[in-house]
Amino acid sequence: MQNIPQIGYGTWNRPGEEAYRGTLAALEAGYRHIDGAEGYQNEEHVGRAIADFALPREELWVTTKVAPESFGPGQIRPHVEASLEKLGVGPVDLLLLHYPSIDDEYDINDYVAQFAEVYDSGLCRNIGVSNFTKHYLGQALDLLGDRPILTNQVELHVFMQNVPIVSYCRAQNIPITAYSPLARGAVKDDPVLTEIARNHSATASQIALAWLLREGHVIIPSSGSPARIQENLAAADITLSEAEHARITKLERGMRLVNGPWCPEWDTE
Repeated sequence: MQNIPQIGYGTWNRPGEEAYRGTLAALEAGYRHIDGAEGYQNEEHVGRAIADFALPREELWVTTKVAPESFGPGQIRPHVEASLEKLGVGPVDLLLLHYPSIDDEYDINDYVAQFAEVYDSGLCRNIGVSNFTKHYLGQALDLLGDRPILTNQVELHVFMQNVPIVSYCRAQNIPITAYSPLARGAVKDDPVLTEIARNHSATASQIALAWLLREGHVIIPSSGSPARIQENLAAADITLSEAEHARITKLERGMRLVNGPWCPEWDTE
């Protein structure tokens, strides 16, 4: 089992050429972890940027995800193969189930068995899950047996610290990957983050990311701006004090951004 690079570039909501330009800018800035998904409908553009930058394959970590609409009997492998063809990097470093099956349309015993077969066949180097609650994660752990779950990728930021699933995953030694780590831009105007940022000659967004990194989480911020892409990566250079970290932890307000009809019932305790 490998360690995921702690900062990655997220490609959600980057259609077409924007995904190409953003991925290329991230690679140029020094990112070596790119996070994608079948459901983002931009894998071929991400793959083109990776090909054009032409890093040695072993220097880049690529994650993609299988959409829950692709969990039907016999469907996961062909969908993974289609993703691999678009990305053009061979086996991905990490393959995730993007959500539990929507409304349990598909049997978890079947789709996790398909997922395990894809892993056993060598189409990915590691496997994990995304948006899995304690209920689904417990089932996945049982069904996967000795195949390790490398991460659970969930919404996580200073305003919604997702304590129930973070605590559960820590108890199971499953690292967390935080998506929407900047709360879709909401962190930039927070007075506490802004005050702490001044002490570090940084931005509020960088402080929000530094808090997540200090918590030990993997983060995958996204931006279309090359300057912001560089700024996000530089958050790794910030060292928060214990007191600063504690102040930021108090910003929790349960501000969940992702809660659509495709979502499971989120853990509240």
